[in-house]
Amino acid sequence: MKYVLVTGGVVSGLGKGVTASSIGLLLKSCGLRVTSIKIDPYLNTDAGTMSPFEHGEVFVLDDGGEVDLDLGNYERFLDITLTRDNNITTGKIYQSVLEKERKGEYLGKTVQVVPHITDAIQEWIERAAMIPVDGNEGPADVCVIELGGTIGDIESMPFIEALGQFSYHVGPGNFCLVHVSLVPVLNVVGEQKTKPTQHSVRGLRGLGLTPNILACRSTKALDDNVKEKLSQFCHVPAENIVTLYDVPNIWLIPLLLRDQKAHEAILKELNLLGTAMEPDLTEWTDRTKVYDMLHDPVKIAMVGKYVGLKDSYLSVLKALLHASVYHRKKLLVEWVEASHLEDTTAEEDPETFKAAWNHLKGADGILVPGGFGDRGVQGKILAAKYARESNVPFLGICLGMQIAVIEYARSVLGLHNANSAEFDPKTPNPCVIFMPEGSKTHMGGTMRLGSRRTYLKVPDCKSAMLYGDATFVDERHRHRYEVNPDMISELEAAGMSFVGRDESDRRMEIVELPSHPFFIGVQFHPEFKSRPGKPSALFSGLIAASCGQLDSLLNKSSHISKTVGSGMSNGKATYKAHQNGNYSNGLNGSLNGVCMNGNGVFDREIWSVCTV
Repeated sequence: MKYVLVTGGVVSGLGKGVTASSIGLLLKSCGLRVTSIKIDPYLNTDAGTMSPFEHGEVFVLDDGGEVDLDLGNYERFLDITLTRDNNITTGKIYQSVLEKERKGEYLGKTVQVVPHITDAIQEWIERAAMIPVDGNEGPADVCVIELGGTIGDIESMPFIEALGQFSYHVGPGNFCLVHVSLVPVLNVVGEQKTKPTQHSVRGLRGLGLTPNILACRSTKALDDNVKEKLSQFCHVPAENIVTLYDVPNIWLIPLLLRDQKAHEAILKELNLLGTAMEPDLTEWTDRTKVYDMLHDPVKIAMVGKYVGLKDSYLSVLKALLHASVYHRKKLLVEWVEASHLEDTTAEEDPETFKAAWNHLKGADGILVPGGFGDRGVQGKILAAKYARESNVPFLGICLGMQIAVIEYARSVLGLHNANSAEFDPKTPNPCVIFMPEGSKTHMGGTMRLGSRRTYLKVPDCKSAMLYGDATFVDERHRHRYEVNPDMISELEAAGMSFVGRDESDRRMEIVELPSHPFFIGVQFHPEFKSRPGKPSALFSGLIAASCGQLDSLLNKSSHISKTVGSGMSNGKATYKAHQNGNYSNGLNGSLNGVCMNGNGVFDREIWSVCTV
């Protein structure tokens, strides 16, 4: 196994995640199998209990792991399926060591950071690196490891020490360190300053790690004399210093690395020059040219409670992007704070209330993503009501599905006090209830998590057609409340159709309004499995409905089902055909991410704040 470690210096937010993902993609284009590990030095066992405002979205894996959003970045770039062990945290390491200590496995030794914590880190890395993640048997050829935080952080010290030992343990030719640093340009003098990177590398070397490659973030390409100066003071060959300057979009980053021969420097350090191929990024290069072709807009209103931090909905944004590019539309996102749609805001801040409703009513489609807590719930219910009554395409995810059911019960069934037990435990009409197997005493890791099977019960429903007439689909979940099964018959009698259910037939997974052009709610999170060039079926449906292409898409899905899925009883082959992009609208692949301006418009911004 070969290892590439990506560290960061000077300041946070330089784009280590994009750099690590781009390195992985570049090595994969050379014919190598690649896996990834993210190290987060925080004490939390996982990201599951963190507020989205604190750390961005919680990305959910097939195995139920609640992990850092960077793992979603890796999955989208490399088209792999990671596990919870691919995200290492201080909490996980200390927990494993303390469990061993309680069992007496250290034979009376004094348990210390060195060697016990550092040994545990190294063992975890070696174990996780061996897990197949690309659908093939056996371990990958290269493992790209990203160390979160910045060199010098106190919480990172055990990991720095462990990685220093690890580089010695695996030996020369098996370890390459890429250090991402900042070369700022002071406006006063207009000169690229190398001193911050010099100090960062000096600190890194003082901790026992020596960088093989410097990836320097700057506003423009490094001057040759700047490279020579960095080479002299950082003891890194000039040809191993690459510039990651600001570019129009982040898909250029792998191409920047390739054009500066970064792959050759990495392969040389890993003794793989003789076995790897020349990088083939033809398809990726084509994708970098697609964005400028997209001019016909599709406007989606995102109604949520975490809109103050766009990373809270990162995977949802990427899924919308994948689908909009598939349909050759330029995605415009209207961010709508759910609470701004409520009567309270109308009384306290009429202008904000009016602006929120104008954004909602000006959208081609409406999406209500997941969330927790009662803030903004009434606003989400009003958004669902508007979409239902105005025939605006609507997609509700997790909580978004639950509020759609609550709204229907209130407005159509006349149950004005209908609610979720999450928001009103004493409601006489609980449309949404706490799941029996959930825990009310422990928050972390106690939800219904990971990939679960949904059976599509109505063959001609829109969801089944979007999934290529599949009879079941496997999607990722993260919830502890569900639609009350005791109310299903009453809701269906009033016109709702619960077309997707779990294996017990009592847990509702997908709801539709057959009389509506496109009104779908899902308990799962389809955004987590969307990939560039392989858009999520439901997001594809939302975009298609929002731009008047739904009938064409459904007919195309039905045709593919008959030609590709013939004889497939479980429908998985058909759905996979859709996911693999085997039918398209003329695009050979799709964009892999775009940046947003302050108005939610996806356009050209510096790549360091974006991820695919």
